Amino acid sequence: MRSQKEKMIAGDLYIANDPELAKESHHGKRLSRLLNNTTEEDGELRTNILKELFAKTGESVYVEPPFHIDYGTNTTIGENFYANYDCIFLDIAPITIGNNVMLAPRVGLYTAAHPIVADIRNEQLEYGKPIVIGDNVWIGAGAIINPGVTIGSGVVIGSGSVVTKDIPDNSVAVGNPCRVLREINDNDRKYWEREKARYFEN
Repeated sequence: MRSQKEKMIAGDLYIANDPELAKESHHGKRLSRLLNNTTEEDGELRTNILKELFAKTGESVYVEPPFHIDYGTNTTIGENFYANYDCIFLDIAPITIGNNVMLAPRVGLYTAAHPIVADIRNEQLEYGKPIVIGDNVWIGAGAIINPGVTIGSGVVIGSGSVVTKDIPDNSVAVGNPCRVLREINDNDRKYWEREKARYFEN
C-alpha cells in the first residue's frame, strides 16, 4: 500500500495527519521560522536557509521575510528568483518555478485542495495539484495561484488576480477569475526600450 506522502505527491486523496508528513512539514516550518527571524544584515544566512529549505534553487534566490511554506522539499526554483514580503507557498504538490521570476508582496501559490463534498472532506481527506511557473514571469501583489495551474514564460499577472486556469506564454493576465488581457508585443518592447534609453540619458 502506498504511503500518505506517495498519495500526496501523486495528487490523490491523502490524510495530512501522518508521522512522515509531519516530520517533513516540521522541516519547512522550522526553516521558514529561522528565515523570518533574520535581519537585513543576514544576507548569507538567508541564502543558506533558502537553499536548505527548497528542493533545488539557482545560485541567486532571495525571499523577503516574512515567508510561509508547508514543506519546501516539494518546491524547485530556478535562477534569479525574488519574492517580496508575505508570500505563502502551500506545496503539498510540486511547485516548479523557472528562471527570472518575481513575486510581489502577498502572492500565494496554493497546490492544496479539498473535496467539495462535506462528509468526505470531514474525514480529513485532501489532495493537491502541481503549480508550474515558466521563465521571466512577474506576478503582482496579492495574486492567488490555484492548484493545477501552469503559467507560461514571459507572463505578467496583475495584482489581486485569482488564477484558476493556465496562462499562455507572453501574456498580460488580470482579474478574478484571471483572464488573458492581451499578448505582450513589439510595441511594448519599443516603449520600454525608449524608457530604458531615457534612464541612461539622465
